[in-house]
Amino acid sequence: MNILVLGSGAREHAILTALAGPSITLHCAPGNAGTAAVATNHPLDLESPAAAIDLARQLNTDLTVVGPELPLSVGVVDRFQEADLPIVGPTAAAARLETSKAWAKEFMARHRVPTARFVVADTEADALTAARSESLGWPLVVKADGLAAGKGVVLASDPGEADATIRDMMSLGRFGAAGARVVLEECLTGPEVSFFVLTDGERTMAIGTAQDHKRVFDDDRGPNTGGMGAFSPSPLIDEAMAARVTAEIVRPVIDGMRAEGHPYRGFLYCGLMLTARGPKVIEFNARLGDPETQVLLPLGEPLLPLLQGVAAGSLPSRDAIRSERKRVGVVVASGGYPGEFASGKRIAGLDDAAALPDVRVFHAGTKFSNRDVVSAGGRVLTVVGEGTTFRDAMARAYAGVDAIRFDGAFARSDIGTKALE
Repeated sequence: MNILVLGSGAREHAILTALAGPSITLHCAPGNAGTAAVATNHPLDLESPAAAIDLARQLNTDLTVVGPELPLSVGVVDRFQEADLPIVGPTAAAARLETSKAWAKEFMARHRVPTARFVVADTEADALTAARSESLGWPLVVKADGLAAGKGVVLASDPGEADATIRDMMSLGRFGAAGARVVLEECLTGPEVSFFVLTDGERTMAIGTAQDHKRVFDDDRGPNTGGMGAFSPSPLIDEAMAARVTAEIVRPVIDGMRAEGHPYRGFLYCGLMLTARGPKVIEFNARLGDPETQVLLPLGEPLLPLLQGVAAGSLPSRDAIRSERKRVGVVVASGGYPGEFASGKRIAGLDDAAALPDVRVFHAGTKFSNRDVVSAGGRVLTVVGEGTTFRDAMARAYAGVDAIRFDGAFARSDIGTKALE
């Protein structure tokens, strides 16, 4: 069986690892130095659905799995469906849950999905007026409408900061076209949790929870990043809370998408705030998260049959998959990230880390330079430790981190401590 995974990060490396098995040939496009160890890498422009279809046909693939949001946003699933090629992921219209924050907020309002109060502003003048009205309170969350690599969200503490943020996005074009429209939201309070679901457009299956660490430095200090680490499962989501999230958020979303003519198939990432009034949606992602995927997979059962069910519209009728194992994933990043950083640094100790018991190393920003693996991005690796307790998982993850060396490498030292608390 031939399986193609689209993407080039640690998320895709983790998906490939979970899919590996007898009689399965794995391919990744474009991939990285880590995916090359479990799959055959192929060059690919992820913004070209036509090129992806050509590759899938050339490889005679039985299933394609979309990792990142970019191919979804340009309609790769739509084109595969038109070509009658099996694929896992939502259509471009369904993926608007992630690709347009304004559309997602208005969708949630239509279907009574609990979320923060909000205002959508199409012009800078409207955004400034809405911010100064103080109707949403302070601090105020300002979000770029479109995709901004996980960095298009700013928490403005006062009117001056809100004005500067709005101008930065809308006039100065900090996020390009993604910031031409903005969403202003009230600031919710409470712990953040990620809730993951597989769906075939009708049936849903909860596949796990995680908590992510966005700030670059320990104790949640410094600027936001794409994620500096995560742990799974979240101790904050028990069976009762999971049932509530499914009933109040997941079911209305899946039923609402189908009712509006855009059935949602694939992974759905629900970013939640557990407020005093119950779980509320911060954001949706139309795919698995990174670094959450690295601590979510493997599931408690084989992944491939579930993905085949999603693609065929025949997901097994089960409420959830639960795992008793604890996992902590620590991102090793390039010095200077999320600002300017240097690439091309030779990475040592990868084999030593991978040889440690219950430690796995997933590649994000890596490539080959001659025979060496070198850094090729801001987030370079995710080192995952697994155990029966979070303390065990943390110890194993950080033993793996300590074994890895490259010039400028750094990692947070507190990933997983929230689980201990």
